[in-house]
Amino acid sequence: MTVAPAQARYLQCVPFAREVSGIEIRGNANTWWGQAAGRYERGHVPVEGAVMAFKATRGMPIGHVAMVSRVVSDREVLLTHANWSRRGGIERDVRAIDVSPAGDWSAVRVWYAGNGDLGTSSYPLAGFIYPDKAPVPDTEAPLAPMTIATTAAAPVAGALPVVGD
Repeated sequence: MTVAPAQARYLQCVPFAREVSGIEIRGNANTWWGQAAGRYERGHVPVEGAVMAFKATRGMPIGHVAMVSRVVSDREVLLTHANWSRRGGIERDVRAIDVSPAGDWSAVRVWYAGNGDLGTSSYPLAGFIYPDKAPVPDTEAPLAPMTIATTAAAPVAGALPVVGD
């Protein structure tokens, strides 16, 4: 018996975040942070167009990703994301606030339609994935300096003289 791959019956956060941000990462949301290493710049400061990468929790075992549509202040952003308040639903420009004690965007509360306000839960963040690609390291080895070997006994015909010998 052949089992067909599971297909989503509603819009997921990952394909939506990929579409609106242009960040080409696939797989569950909780893998985006690790997959972005070396491919995209990452950090802990919100920037418009960046993807906010949520860590997995017991209530959210595959994590979540959302695009920052606007930075309001150093502790508040607006998010555009899918599959948060309503299964498969898209929400644009909803409020998220940094609730981390250090103000480092390690934990957030996010607007939830059921409350018509911020949700009551705090969610841990891995950080922000920026839409600019990470610089690609130069993988070509530099050319070794060319040396000309000579022997005092028999100079090679047509060889360049070595200065300083």
